Amino acid sequence: MDLPSKRPENMVRITTAELANTFIEEQVALVRQQVGDKKVLLALSGGVDSSVVAALLIKAIGRQLVCVHVNHGLMRKGESEQVVEVFQNQLDANLIYIDATDRFLDLLAGVAEPEKKRKIIGGEFIKVFEEEARKLEGISFLAQGTIYPDILESDGVKAHHNVGGLPEDMGFQLVEPVRLLFKDEVRVVGRALGLPASMVDRQPFPGPGLGVRCLGAITRDRLQALREADAILREEFDSAGLAGKVWQYFISVPDFKSVGVKDDKRYEGWPAIIRAVNTTDAMTATIEEIPYKLLHKITARITSEVPGINRVVYDLTPKPIGTIEWE
Repeated sequence: MDLPSKRPENMVRITTAELANTFIEEQVALVRQQVGDKKVLLALSGGVDSSVVAALLIKAIGRQLVCVHVNHGLMRKGESEQVVEVFQNQLDANLIYIDATDRFLDLLAGVAEPEKKRKIIGGEFIKVFEEEARKLEGISFLAQGTIYPDILESDGVKAHHNVGGLPEDMGFQLVEPVRLLFKDEVRVVGRALGLPASMVDRQPFPGPGLGVRCLGAITRDRLQALREADAILREEFDSAGLAGKVWQYFISVPDFKSVGVKDDKRYEGWPAIIRAVNTTDAMTATIEEIPYKLLHKITARITSEVPGINRVVYDLTPKPIGTIEWE
């Protein structure tokens, strides 16, 4: 079944629940026509695109869809648990959960160069996903969360940032139901499908996850400190009403310590670096001005609740000259 690779000029922008429901009905019919009684495999990361595709395909073909969620140990706090809760417990998805934390962190031990870390994480993810895919029988289709910007950026070549490296010998045909949608439209469709706001409105998150925010060589204790500090930042931004106003906000933790004082004793710890930016195209970015009262609250919570962190600093660098991520 040949799918269009170009968005029709007269295609209406999906901005309302009514338009989203019409789109869902159309795609459910198309997926059923394309797939028939065959099985479909999907790498479910928990990101917006793959989550919306999963919910849409569950509506269309139920447990003919096999979702594989690989926890590489570099997810934010609670994200893998949310995938299991939403898809397995609430939507009755045919979900395979793989905890590959030790596998990934063992490979990353001592690796400080950012690009090498990215290659290890991306390459190992494909290996784990391929291993699971080869264990399954009767899979004819591979679902992907390709969206229209992916097509534009790849100059029309079928590509996806998560699972594009699967071997061709597996012979999967692609199912890409949101391939002609922009990100904001995918979110509208996700809301219409009943996915939680925390998943649909999830801010951009790099493929390597916290691997590029645990700066330098990753250690388990510093990674855990980063995860906990980042969760506090997200919780406080949400409580302050900033979650929907700031495009991206996160914590990075570098691999050096500074001297501090705790319980009247010398205390060496890592700094937690707050990054909060707004952008329209990610090519340039401005800094969100966080109220000092909120910064003080975040600082107090992180330094008192997160073992290993003894300072909180605020990155005021716009893009350019800085990039959005540190690595």
